[in-house]
Amino acid sequence: MFLAVILLSAAAVASAAMSDDLSTASEEAVPEAPATENHTVVTESGRAGTITVYEPDGEVAYYDNTRTKYFDADPVEGDPMTIEYTATDTIHSEGPTCSDPPCALNVIERVDLEDENPEPEVIYKRYDHQETAGEWHDSDRINETHVVVADIVADQVFIVNTETEVVEWLWDAQSDFPVEEAGPYPHDWAHINDVEYIDEPGDPNDGRIVASLRNQDQVVFLDQEEGLVENWTLGGENEYDVQYEQHNPDYIPESQGGPAVVVADSENGRVQEFQREDGEWNRTWQWEDDQIQWPRDADRLPNGNTLIADSHGNRVMEVNESGDVVWEVPSTLPYEAERLETGPESEGGQSAAELGLESRTADGGGGGGGSSGLFDFDPLGWIGDLIEDLLPHRIHNGLLFASPVWMGASEFAAVGIATLTGLVWIGFETRWKLRDAGVRFRLPVYRRGD
Repeated sequence: MFLAVILLSAAAVASAAMSDDLSTASEEAVPEAPATENHTVVTESGRAGTITVYEPDGEVAYYDNTRTKYFDADPVEGDPMTIEYTATDTIHSEGPTCSDPPCALNVIERVDLEDENPEPEVIYKRYDHQETAGEWHDSDRINETHVVVADIVADQVFIVNTETEVVEWLWDAQSDFPVEEAGPYPHDWAHINDVEYIDEPGDPNDGRIVASLRNQDQVVFLDQEEGLVENWTLGGENEYDVQYEQHNPDYIPESQGGPAVVVADSENGRVQEFQREDGEWNRTWQWEDDQIQWPRDADRLPNGNTLIADSHGNRVMEVNESGDVVWEVPSTLPYEAERLETGPESEGGQSAAELGLESRTADGGGGGGGSSGLFDFDPLGWIGDLIEDLLPHRIHNGLLFASPVWMGASEFAAVGIATLTGLVWIGFETRWKLRDAGVRFRLPVYRRGD
């Protein structure tokens, strides 16, 4: 009986592994996308480090997997078919740039998609002593010579002149936040995963920098002269009902119905928007469905739709104003999605308040592997959803991050059942062997008969 349960569980996992055909490990394996109006960039930073650009007709226009990880990508102002992105290479061998492997090489690269044979050009690079939490997840161009960078390894935001390589401005998170809170200091304390330079004359935040401190659960506004603008901070340490380890906030200026921020509320499994009203941030819109898992990017498009990178949902999708998915392409672990010809972070997008968007929440639990069983009841899926509900969201996402793309709730349930069955089987076998050998066990406290 024990063996039958283990074999059935193994068969369910093997079936999922054999039936999965989603891969982005090579250009030939990348799935085509549905047609849309503009080019779309998708980056991946997990199971495979890739950057893919889709033509409007859905075919792959550009693909590169040279770097270990790819993160944020933006079109260059005035040249929408030239993109700039951050990427990281892991260095495994000891040498002049790495005394204690693994180390990281962080780069800002640029590629002109209209070249006959596009080749990335390194704009700026830096070697860092650690690979884990040692990346630059984002950079944003200020002008032709200056770029602002989100520096995870040093818990800093800095502006560098890419021609002289001189850092001309720097903000250190330690100057405003206690190291006793958030992540483990100094290894992955603040995890600053996003920056955005606001260039909107007349807007109250013109010239400021928006930064996402993932481990503090906060989006902050930085003034280059005054530092942290405290009364503009969105969220708070461990205020998980507001946001929980968020990614890639997208600022919407006053001219587009803001100030507002669209943010991927990653550990809460939703995308939401906050509007600045009477000196406070108020949630005005949120979106989720029963598949979304750990979204890490969301941009409001000029057409009113929202482009979302759903990392553990293994998809990039576009959601219309009614909350329906109108465009979707599979991806093994997408980090960033950018729609070209719409400006950096789709700067023409309006706020939810301006558009009158209605929120949408999921009808049930998150997604999972496996298919429906008898009478549309999938026992493994049900157990998997139960495990997901019982586990802390962060632990569940950690398991998904470390596992193959085909592992979902059903497959985790099958592995759990097989493991538990094996442990029970070993316990019974041990007891039977000891009993056959004449070894008996009894409780240390018992009632003696008359």
